[in-house]
Amino acid sequence: MMGYRAAIFDMDGTILNTAEDLTDALNWALDASERRADYTVDQVRQFFGSGAHVAIERALAVENGMDMEDLEVIGATDSDSAKVWSAQLLARYDVRESEVNHIQELFTPYYAEHCDIKTGPYPGIPEAIRDLRKAGLKTAVVSNKPDVAVQKLAADIFPGLFDASIGEMPGVRRKPAPDMTLRALALLGVNREEAVYIGDSEVDMLTAANAGLPCVSVSWGFRGRRFLEEHKASCIVDSAAEMTAEIMRQ
Repeated sequence: MMGYRAAIFDMDGTILNTAEDLTDALNWALDASERRADYTVDQVRQFFGSGAHVAIERALAVENGMDMEDLEVIGATDSDSAKVWSAQLLARYDVRESEVNHIQELFTPYYAEHCDIKTGPYPGIPEAIRDLRKAGLKTAVVSNKPDVAVQKLAADIFPGLFDASIGEMPGVRRKPAPDMTLRALALLGVNREEAVYIGDSEVDMLTAANAGLPCVSVSWGFRGRRFLEEHKASCIVDSAAEMTAEIMRQ
């Protein structure tokens, strides 16, 4: 008998390859603000994971001289010391909250209008979600991207495949805080002991831990297998079929 009753998915880098549209939208918003606007897809993959606000902070910090390898610290919220260190780095690299907010105000509506131009599912993902649902699991997506984009992409690319879709919104702490994941569990009517979380980054591993869920990490996303191994991922899968098998063997 299968133990899991629900599977909760991250969106960017887990079920959808959104990197090119995120890159185009971020560079557009930065250019409109007269800031560096030539970031590559590989760089932008490292910016995202903790929402648009943090991605913009990271882009501005890199423009002002920060090393790409240190980006993980920016936006870290897993401890008080991490929050303090992040704030100190932002100050060191002259990243100002008012400018970040201005750029985010440009980015959010632009990305909502252009979020599905180059975006598509990773190989085998729609079929894998259908297989999980046929096996009786409920499914949800929980993402740090703006909620308007989450709702649009979930409805357009995965019609009828998610029982709940939750994006970043006012009043709900973003991942890795457990709030969004716990809201998804409540909407699904499932206890945390009956659910599994699937993601591609260090943020997802922390999210799962904070919500009390096991985590399946996928190697095809924004971070890659080596990064996941260095961050002590407990379970890494390399294909949609392997992901489905891992979830259903429980």
